[in-house]
Amino acid sequence: RVRSCVYTENCFVPTSEIIAVEETELNKKQHNTGKWQKMAKPHAFTVYYVKKARNHRWRCSDVTFWCVDEHMCNQWIQALKELLEMQKSRPKQLLVYINPYGGKRQGKRIYEQKVAPLFSLASISTDVVVTEHANHAKDNLFEVNINKYDGVVCVGGDGMFSEVMHGLIGRMQKDSGIDQNNPKAPLVQCNIRIGIIPAGSTDCICYSTVGISDPVTSALHIIVGDCQPLDVSSIHHNNTFLKYYVSLLGYGFYGDILKDSEKKRWMGPMRYDYSGFKTFLSHHYYEGTISFQPAKHALGSPRDKDKCRTGCFDAGEAPEGESCHPGLNQGVKKDEEWKVIKGKFLAINAVNMSCACPRSPKGLSPAAHLADGSADLILVRKCSRFDFLRYLVRHTNQDDQFDFSFVDVHRVKSFQFTSKLPEDNESNVADIGKKRFGQFCRDHPVCCCNIANSTWNCDGETLDGSAIEVRVHCQLMKLFARGIEENCKDEAANSQSSIEQLL
Repeated sequence: RVRSCVYTENCFVPTSEIIAVEETELNKKQHNTGKWQKMAKPHAFTVYYVKKARNHRWRCSDVTFWCVDEHMCNQWIQALKELLEMQKSRPKQLLVYINPYGGKRQGKRIYEQKVAPLFSLASISTDVVVTEHANHAKDNLFEVNINKYDGVVCVGGDGMFSEVMHGLIGRMQKDSGIDQNNPKAPLVQCNIRIGIIPAGSTDCICYSTVGISDPVTSALHIIVGDCQPLDVSSIHHNNTFLKYYVSLLGYGFYGDILKDSEKKRWMGPMRYDYSGFKTFLSHHYYEGTISFQPAKHALGSPRDKDKCRTGCFDAGEAPEGESCHPGLNQGVKKDEEWKVIKGKFLAINAVNMSCACPRSPKGLSPAAHLADGSADLILVRKCSRFDFLRYLVRHTNQDDQFDFSFVDVHRVKSFQFTSKLPEDNESNVADIGKKRFGQFCRDHPVCCCNIANSTWNCDGETLDGSAIEVRVHCQLMKLFARGIEENCKDEAANSQSSIEQLL
């Protein structure tokens, strides 16, 4: 009888985490060593499987089985391959986009040396496109026969993922006759999963959905066919579609950092540290009005300790009585409650996920969920530099980063922002500067810069124009991921306990 799991010395491996099964040729040297020398004509096969290590890291490991009966050996190989064929969620054909310029320009090397061999081992066919210019992947996704692929893989940073995401979502809406410029339009869900092979300066999306930025780990999640639904937010201005985002939409502090860092790309990743320090010293604030609809359907709050993990109730379906399927219950009802907040803000951040990264393991909102149809809206009001520094430091430790009188956080399903200074008047920047020069000198003694409005940081890309309307589309797309797993050390202990019980 063939069991659906393979036992090693320390743990068992479910069929869902077997990568491949291959017949193994034994050479004479191997035959004459150890236990094998007692076998007249040994036959063997090797099982390649996922081995989990600490910090959510996955590796490809293998174990070889042998016996003297060739027929029995072939039966085992055939039985295991049939079990793998039953794993219908696994991709067989992938479209791969590689950004050779992102991060440290290592995308092509990372894919060829670390990822392609694993895809080959798992018998996954690939069509590889090395992008040559901005929006190459996005434009290409509108032209290819997308139905022949089981998924799309992007090799690069968050910017590359954003490009592929916009191409896929845009293609789906175009094929379905959906007008993306209509902010109330129910969008069509993307059933084609996206895989992220991290190779950029920042890999926040990969880190927040897998738990680590590691190319091999991400490749193995793709191979075993993991699926993680993901919320996507749309941004509009005056009934005109601007962009989608899945991670961070930041105005003020994070927008100013990105705008300044874009001028210093020659510095590499260090530009973010330099621009961050410079922006912190400038201490600009911006006046405006935030209107938002609370996400009443979402359980929990941004300040609870219920983090999004593999198997989270929010990752698969909405709470009872509420539909989280894209296109349903997405229209904005006139009688729904809107809350309005006016003030002076150092930062306005809307996050669909925790936005965790190696420097900030908790992220901007530790309890944010990946697929509950809501975003966490974080408002940091005008305060002293010292208080703002205290807030920023808490992103790196275990203290409650929302426990400040000048920080408000709300779980929302849509929101709007309007700057106090109308954008129509921004053309006459010189006059604005003269009128407000004295005020800015008093408010910003370190840097008397005349800044009327900030820039939005939309998943690491600048978005000009301050007045926007944002809506969260529940589970609009899917990733080759399973969310962040619990401590692998605990899993290993559970596996060992299961084996002891079986014995």
